[in-house]
Amino acid sequence: MLKLSKRLEWIAKQVPAGSSLADIGSDHALLPSFLALQGRIVKGIAGEVNPGPFQAASKQIRESRLEEIVDVRLGDGLAVISAGEVEVITIAGMGGALIASILEAGKEKLAGVKRLVLQPNVGEANVRSWLLEHHWVLTDELILEEDGKIYEILVAEPSGQAEVSNEELYQTRTLHGGVTMDREQLIKMGPYLIRQPSVVWFQKWEQELGKLEMIRRQLALSEAAESRSKEKDLELEMKRIKEVMACLQKDKTSSN
Repeated sequence: MLKLSKRLEWIAKQVPAGSSLADIGSDHALLPSFLALQGRIVKGIAGEVNPGPFQAASKQIRESRLEEIVDVRLGDGLAVISAGEVEVITIAGMGGALIASILEAGKEKLAGVKRLVLQPNVGEANVRSWLLEHHWVLTDELILEEDGKIYEILVAEPSGQAEVSNEELYQTRTLHGGVTMDREQLIKMGPYLIRQPSVVWFQKWEQELGKLEMIRRQLALSEAAESRSKEKDLELEMKRIKEVMACLQKDKTSSN
Protein backbone atom coordinates (compact mmCIF):
# COMPACT_ATOMS: atom_id res chain seq x y z
CA MET A 1 0.00 0.00 0.00
CA LEU A 2 1.20 3.48 -0.87
CA LYS A 3 2.63 5.36 2.13
CA LEU A 4 1.92 9.06 2.55
CA SER A 5 3.67 11.66 4.67
CA LYS A 6 1.81 12.76 7.79
CA ARG A 7 0.94 16.03 6.04
CA LEU A 8 -0.63 14.28 3.04
CA GLU A 9 -2.38 11.77 5.31
CA TRP A 10 -4.11 14.61 7.12
CA ILE A 11 -5.11 16.19 3.80
CA ALA A 12 -6.44 12.84 2.54
CA LYS A 13 -8.70 12.56 5.60
CA GLN A 14 -10.46 15.80 4.56
CA VAL A 15 -11.60 14.32 1.23
CA PRO A 16 -15.09 12.79 1.67
CA ALA A 17 -15.55 9.19 0.56
CA GLY A 18 -17.10 8.84 -2.90
CA SER A 19 -15.82 12.22 -4.12
CA SER A 20 -14.46 13.27 -7.48
CA LEU A 21 -11.17 15.03 -6.82
CA ALA A 22 -8.76 17.41 -8.55
CA ASP A 23 -5.34 17.64 -6.91
CA ILE A 24 -3.65 20.77 -8.25
CA GLY A 25 0.14 20.80 -8.16
CA SER A 26 -0.02 17.05 -7.64
CA ASP A 27 3.72 16.44 -8.01
CA HIS A 28 4.01 12.61 -8.03
CA ALA A 29 0.20 12.17 -7.78
CA LEU A 30 0.63 10.45 -4.41
CA LEU A 31 -2.55 11.91 -2.89
CA PRO A 32 -5.00 10.89 -5.67
CA SER A 33 -3.22 7.53 -6.02
CA PHE A 34 -3.60 6.83 -2.30
CA LEU A 35 -7.28 7.82 -2.27
CA ALA A 36 -8.02 5.80 -5.42
CA LEU A 37 -6.27 2.69 -4.05
CA GLN A 38 -8.34 3.03 -0.88
CA GLY A 39 -11.54 3.30 -2.91
CA ARG A 40 -12.17 6.72 -1.40
CA ILE A 41 -12.58 8.61 -4.69
CA VAL A 42 -14.57 7.65 -7.76
CA LYS A 43 -12.55 9.91 -10.05
CA GLY A 44 -9.30 11.80 -9.71
CA ILE A 45 -7.44 14.44 -11.70
CA ALA A 46 -3.77 15.10 -10.99
CA GLY A 47 -2.84 18.52 -12.36
CA GLU A 48 0.78 19.59 -12.90
CA VAL A 49 2.19 22.68 -14.62
CA ASN A 50 5.78 21.38 -14.96
CA PRO A 51 6.77 18.58 -17.39
CA GLY A 52 9.04 16.78 -14.89
CA PRO A 53 6.44 16.26 -12.14
CA PHE A 54 3.81 15.57 -14.84
CA GLN A 55 5.92 12.66 -16.11
CA ALA A 56 6.48 11.43 -12.54
CA ALA A 57 2.75 11.59 -11.83
CA SER A 58 1.94 9.72 -15.07
CA LYS A 59 4.42 7.00 -14.12
CA GLN A 60 2.91 6.68 -10.64
CA ILE A 61 -0.61 6.26 -12.05
CA ARG A 62 0.55 3.68 -14.63
CA GLU A 63 2.49 1.65 -12.07
CA SER A 64 -0.48 1.70 -9.69
CA ARG A 65 -2.80 0.66 -12.57
CA LEU A 66 -5.13 3.54 -11.84
CA GLU A 67 -5.49 4.94 -15.37
CA GLU A 68 -9.26 4.30 -15.35
CA ILE A 69 -9.73 6.32 -12.16
CA VAL A 70 -7.03 9.02 -12.14
CA ASP A 71 -6.31 11.27 -15.11
CA VAL A 72 -2.97 13.13 -15.15
CA ARG A 73 -3.15 16.49 -16.92
CA LEU A 74 -0.53 19.08 -17.84
CA GLY A 75 -1.67 22.64 -17.29
CA ASP A 76 -1.57 25.74 -15.12
CA GLY A 77 -3.69 25.65 -11.97
CA LEU A 78 -7.41 25.07 -12.46
CA ALA A 79 -7.00 25.19 -16.26
CA VAL A 80 -6.75 21.37 -16.08
CA ILE A 81 -10.41 21.00 -15.07
CA SER A 82 -13.79 22.01 -16.44
CA ALA A 83 -16.52 23.67 -14.37
CA GLY A 84 -18.65 21.03 -12.68
CA GLU A 85 -16.12 18.26 -13.28
CA VAL A 86 -15.10 17.65 -9.65
CA GLU A 87 -16.58 18.05 -6.18
CA VAL A 88 -13.34 18.45 -4.21
CA ILE A 89 -10.16 20.39 -5.00
CA THR A 90 -6.93 20.00 -3.07
CA ILE A 91 -4.01 22.42 -3.42
CA ALA A 92 -1.05 21.72 -1.15
CA GLY A 93 2.62 22.43 -0.66
CA MET A 94 2.95 25.95 -2.06
CA GLY A 95 2.75 29.51 -0.74
CA GLY A 96 -0.57 31.01 0.31
CA ALA A 97 -0.28 33.87 -2.18
CA LEU A 98 0.17 31.35 -5.01
CA ILE A 99 -2.79 29.26 -3.85
CA ALA A 100 -4.95 32.41 -3.74
CA SER A 101 -3.80 33.40 -7.25
CA ILE A 102 -4.61 29.91 -8.58
CA LEU A 103 -8.12 30.13 -7.12
CA GLU A 104 -8.56 33.67 -8.46
CA ALA A 105 -7.40 32.81 -11.97
CA GLY A 106 -9.69 29.77 -12.16
CA LYS A 107 -12.64 30.88 -10.03
CA GLU A 108 -15.12 30.17 -12.82
CA LYS A 109 -14.05 26.50 -12.52
CA LEU A 110 -15.27 26.33 -8.93
CA ALA A 111 -18.94 25.93 -9.91
CA GLY A 112 -20.16 22.67 -8.42
CA VAL A 113 -17.16 22.29 -6.11
CA LYS A 114 -18.35 21.36 -2.61
CA ARG A 115 -15.06 21.45 -0.75
CA LEU A 116 -11.61 23.02 -0.95
CA VAL A 117 -8.74 21.49 1.02
CA LEU A 118 -5.82 23.93 0.99
CA GLN A 119 -2.40 23.55 2.61
CA PRO A 120 -0.25 26.66 2.24
CA ASN A 121 3.37 26.37 3.37
CA VAL A 122 3.38 30.08 4.29
CA GLY A 123 0.97 33.00 3.97
CA GLU A 124 -2.14 31.31 5.35
CA ALA A 125 -3.79 34.72 5.77
CA ASN A 126 -3.73 35.19 1.99
CA VAL A 127 -5.83 32.05 1.59
CA ARG A 128 -8.28 32.95 4.36
CA SER A 129 -8.72 36.42 2.87
CA TRP A 130 -9.41 35.04 -0.60
CA LEU A 131 -11.97 32.56 0.74
CA LEU A 132 -13.72 35.32 2.72
CA GLU A 133 -13.85 37.72 -0.23
CA HIS A 134 -15.24 35.04 -2.58
CA HIS A 135 -17.96 33.66 -0.28
CA TRP A 136 -16.24 30.48 0.80
CA VAL A 137 -16.50 29.59 4.48
CA LEU A 138 -13.85 27.83 6.52
CA THR A 139 -15.32 24.71 8.11
CA ASP A 140 -12.13 23.48 9.78
CA GLU A 141 -8.46 24.27 10.33
CA LEU A 142 -5.73 21.80 11.27
CA ILE A 143 -2.13 22.38 12.26
CA LEU A 144 0.67 19.84 12.41
CA GLU A 145 4.43 19.53 12.62
CA GLU A 146 6.45 17.16 10.46
CA ASP A 147 10.21 17.00 10.01
CA GLY A 148 10.70 20.31 11.76
CA LYS A 149 8.16 22.18 9.62
CA ILE A 150 4.72 23.43 10.66
CA TYR A 151 1.77 23.18 8.27
CA GLU A 152 -1.81 24.45 8.37
CA ILE A 153 -4.62 22.74 6.47
CA LEU A 154 -7.67 24.88 5.65
CA VAL A 155 -10.98 23.24 4.72
CA ALA A 156 -13.67 25.39 3.10
CA GLU A 157 -17.17 25.04 1.65
CA PRO A 158 -19.33 27.45 -0.36
CA SER A 159 -21.27 30.03 1.62
CA GLY A 160 -24.77 28.69 2.25
CA GLN A 161 -23.60 25.10 2.27
CA ALA A 162 -21.55 25.50 5.45
CA GLU A 163 -23.17 25.32 8.89
CA VAL A 164 -21.45 28.54 9.96
CA SER A 165 -21.36 31.95 8.26
CA ASN A 166 -18.34 34.18 7.67
CA GLU A 167 -20.03 36.84 9.80
CA GLU A 168 -20.05 34.47 12.77
CA LEU A 169 -16.59 33.09 12.07
CA TYR A 170 -14.83 36.45 11.87
CA GLN A 171 -16.90 38.33 14.42
CA THR A 172 -14.67 40.30 16.82
CA ARG A 173 -14.17 38.20 19.90
CA THR A 174 -12.91 39.02 23.37
CA LEU A 175 -10.60 36.54 25.04
CA HIS A 176 -10.85 35.80 28.77
CA GLY A 177 -8.01 38.19 29.55
CA GLY A 178 -9.93 41.06 27.96
CA VAL A 179 -7.86 41.05 24.76
CA THR A 180 -9.97 41.51 21.63
CA MET A 181 -9.29 39.84 18.28
CA ASP A 182 -10.67 41.66 15.25
CA ARG A 183 -11.24 40.21 11.80
CA GLU A 184 -7.70 40.98 10.67
CA GLN A 185 -6.17 39.06 13.57
CA LEU A 186 -8.55 36.12 13.16
CA ILE A 187 -7.59 35.91 9.48
CA LYS A 188 -3.94 35.93 10.49
CA MET A 189 -4.04 33.46 13.41
CA GLY A 190 -6.95 31.19 12.47
CA PRO A 191 -10.55 31.46 13.79
CA TYR A 192 -10.69 27.72 14.58
CA LEU A 193 -7.07 27.27 15.64
CA ILE A 194 -7.38 29.84 18.45
CA ARG A 195 -10.37 28.03 19.98
CA GLN A 196 -8.25 25.14 21.19
CA PRO A 197 -4.69 26.20 20.47
CA SER A 198 -2.30 23.26 20.33
CA VAL A 199 1.36 23.10 21.34
CA VAL A 200 2.21 23.25 17.62
CA TRP A 201 0.15 26.44 17.20
CA PHE A 202 2.10 28.12 20.01
CA GLN A 203 5.35 26.92 18.41
CA LYS A 204 4.33 28.45 15.10
CA TRP A 205 3.66 31.85 16.63
CA GLU A 206 6.86 31.79 18.69
CA GLN A 207 8.68 31.24 15.39
CA GLU A 208 6.74 34.07 13.74
CA LEU A 209 7.66 36.41 16.59
CA GLY A 210 11.29 35.45 16.09
CA LYS A 211 11.09 36.33 12.39
CA LEU A 212 9.40 39.66 13.12
CA GLU A 213 12.05 40.50 15.73
CA MET A 214 14.81 39.87 13.18
CA ILE A 215 13.12 42.25 10.74
CA ARG A 216 12.67 44.84 13.50
CA ARG A 217 16.37 44.69 14.37
CA GLN A 218 17.32 45.22 10.74
CA LEU A 219 15.01 48.24 10.52
CA ALA A 220 16.52 49.64 13.71
CA LEU A 221 19.88 49.90 11.93
CA SER A 222 18.41 52.26 9.34
CA GLU A 223 18.11 55.99 9.94
CA ALA A 224 15.33 56.48 7.38
CA ALA A 225 12.02 57.89 8.63
CA GLU A 226 10.19 55.17 6.73
CA SER A 227 12.11 52.55 8.72
CA ARG A 228 11.00 54.15 12.01
CA SER A 229 7.37 53.93 10.89
CA LYS A 230 7.73 50.28 9.85
CA GLU A 231 9.53 49.51 13.09
CA LYS A 232 6.63 50.93 15.13
CA ASP A 233 4.12 48.92 13.07
CA LEU A 234 6.12 45.74 13.69
CA GLU A 235 6.34 46.43 17.41
CA LEU A 236 2.56 46.89 17.55
CA GLU A 237 2.00 43.68 15.59
CA MET A 238 4.32 41.73 17.89
CA LYS A 239 2.60 43.20 20.97
CA ARG A 240 -0.81 42.04 19.71
CA ILE A 241 0.45 38.54 18.93
CA LYS A 242 2.04 38.25 22.39
CA GLU A 243 -1.17 39.44 24.09
CA VAL A 244 -3.26 36.83 22.26
CA MET A 245 -0.75 34.07 23.02
CA ALA A 246 -0.60 35.04 26.71
CA CYS A 247 -4.42 34.97 27.05
CA LEU A 248 -4.75 31.65 25.25
CA GLN A 249 -1.90 30.14 27.27
CA LYS A 250 -3.70 31.13 30.50
CA ASP A 251 -6.95 29.61 29.19
CA LYS A 252 -5.10 26.41 28.28
CA THR A 253 -3.44 26.23 31.72
CA SER A 254 -6.67 26.91 33.64
CA SER A 255 -8.62 24.30 31.65
CA ASN A 256 -6.05 21.54 32.34
